[in-house]
Amino acid sequence: MTDVIATSATSATGVTGATSAAASGPADASAAAATLKAAADHLLGLQDGAGWWKGELETNVTMDAEDLLLRQFLGIRTAEETAAAGAWIRSQQRADGTWANFYDGPADLSTTIEAYAALRMAGDSPDAEHMIAARAFILESGGIEESRVFTRIWLALFGEWQWSDLPVMPPELIYLPKWFPLNVYDWACWARQTVVPLTIVNALRPVRPLGFDLRELKTGRKTKAQRGFFTTLDRALHGYERRPLRSVRDAALRRSADWIIARQEADGSWGGIQPPWVYSLIALNLLGYGVDHPVMRKGIEGLEGFIIRDERGRRLEACQSPVWDTVLAMTALRDADLPEDHPALVKAADWVLGEEITNPGDWSVRRPKVAPGGWAFEFDNDGYPDTDDTAEVLLALNRVAHPGAAAAIRRGADWLEGMASKDGGYGAFDADNTRTLALKLPFCDFGAVIDPPTADVTAHTLEAYAALGRGQSPASRRALEWLVKAQESDGSWFGRWGANYVYGTGAAVPALIAAGVDPEDEMIRRAVRWLEEHQSDDGGWGEDMRSYKDRRWIGRGESTASQTAWALLALLAAGEIERGRGRANTGRSAAVEHGVRFLVRTQRSDGTWDEDHYTGTGFPGDFYLNYHLYRLVFPISALGRYVRAVS
Repeated sequence: MTDVIATSATSATGVTGATSAAASGPADASAAAATLKAAADHLLGLQDGAGWWKGELETNVTMDAEDLLLRQFLGIRTAEETAAAGAWIRSQQRADGTWANFYDGPADLSTTIEAYAALRMAGDSPDAEHMIAARAFILESGGIEESRVFTRIWLALFGEWQWSDLPVMPPELIYLPKWFPLNVYDWACWARQTVVPLTIVNALRPVRPLGFDLRELKTGRKTKAQRGFFTTLDRALHGYERRPLRSVRDAALRRSADWIIARQEADGSWGGIQPPWVYSLIALNLLGYGVDHPVMRKGIEGLEGFIIRDERGRRLEACQSPVWDTVLAMTALRDADLPEDHPALVKAADWVLGEEITNPGDWSVRRPKVAPGGWAFEFDNDGYPDTDDTAEVLLALNRVAHPGAAAAIRRGADWLEGMASKDGGYGAFDADNTRTLALKLPFCDFGAVIDPPTADVTAHTLEAYAALGRGQSPASRRALEWLVKAQESDGSWFGRWGANYVYGTGAAVPALIAAGVDPEDEMIRRAVRWLEEHQSDDGGWGEDMRSYKDRRWIGRGESTASQTAWALLALLAAGEIERGRGRANTGRSAAVEHGVRFLVRTQRSDGTWDEDHYTGTGFPGDFYLNYHLYRLVFPISALGRYVRAVS
């Protein structure tokens, strides 16, 4: 890894990039305009007849492995589905026999174990060459014993791990009042919807047949013992689990089931995301809900809408992002100078307005007096609108001529103001979801389980306030103060939902400028210098997902179209075109010109860009996303703003 980082660092020196740009001269404005037009035309061609856009949300093969394991557990797995999923999983195996969590990332033990188990279901022999290679890595990495808790839960469902060797989460958790530590509303929305069904699974401890065993993946070594208060608590819970109060346990199971069923969405999902969906189906099935029960049938059939079948193979999306994709596309097309009353934009606005969530949800637990008015990420997720989508919806609707938009914009902005955390910042789904006790539980060894304020979400919200004329509101001023304090010492901002400091900085700078911060302010100058220092020699920007765990990767990685666009959006907002006009060497900003040339040079003939590297984040350090529209919408916005600036 050291050699790889050294190579990446060598190609990401801002001084070299700026020098190369100066030697090459300014970008060709006409070429940038032609690139912009081709991209905008391509994006317009992707719009659905109903008005929305949706790109694939690519993750990793655990989604497909767990889909097969779920179907095996419920007794509904078919040979056709198994063969198709197995072919996809097999196609994603690398030459060394492993699977990773993101493109070109390091091998991941738990992902490789789950993929191996899925291929065994698909009929692959343990003696096949690719299975031997996978098994060698698994054993060298410590075997099943060193896998994450969620992988061992899947294995325990089939007797390949002992339930008694897993951390305990009792269903009685559902009774904890909202003021009590570790109550379900202390968890992030995605975590609480996963934890509640898992408490049922943990209590009932099922074992169903898999048809083979996985003893070849075990080393026989014991897992590392942990110490501390929460490990002691886990031991105490194990003791209670052996002799629970029967009446209390039965009541907790019933209440948990009611809680789960009440949160099933119209499309059959839970929260529109894979983890709570699959565990809710398993939990309800254990409580006697057969696969033909309306709730179960709706959930199983709903999975079909998340399965992609094309020339690349059968694969399951962990989530879908139509609202997010649509409003980013609307903003991009307006940046490309599409008229505000263009039929494509009006139709998109029609659809977006129909997606407004007008009912309360779990967010109301912390903000009971706030009226609904937000938007969610997915087609159907009425219980969990989020502030990030809502902010981007407001920014998009505000730039489209639609007679029905004004009232919805007002409701959305009011809802955003009500969702501010006490410190002025914004989490994605809940306000003040900041208790860190859950992070210390042995159960929580994978993924973020709380939803504290973050720079990228707060920046998008601040930018929306400014665009709507609410820049002087108390909520806006407090968000501004929060974002100023969140700047890192090197001038960047952390990116929670995109990779990583390039994303955070690309969101923060435009928001601060929109909120009235002077481009000459030292805070903005430090951000600009950070971006310039992390520009690659090819003119682009890239940040590898490893930056979440290894600081040597911060701002380093293969250049991508989306990350280059994020950096350009920040530099353009900071006035780098205007600042560069008096420079004798280019007449414009060297970093901006070099970045624009990268986008022009790397565009495909059909108007979009290739982007294999993941630039979206699900759980920092653990789960990553490749939004297939990012490579298109963000470059369009950046090029559109550039062309306007130099015209």
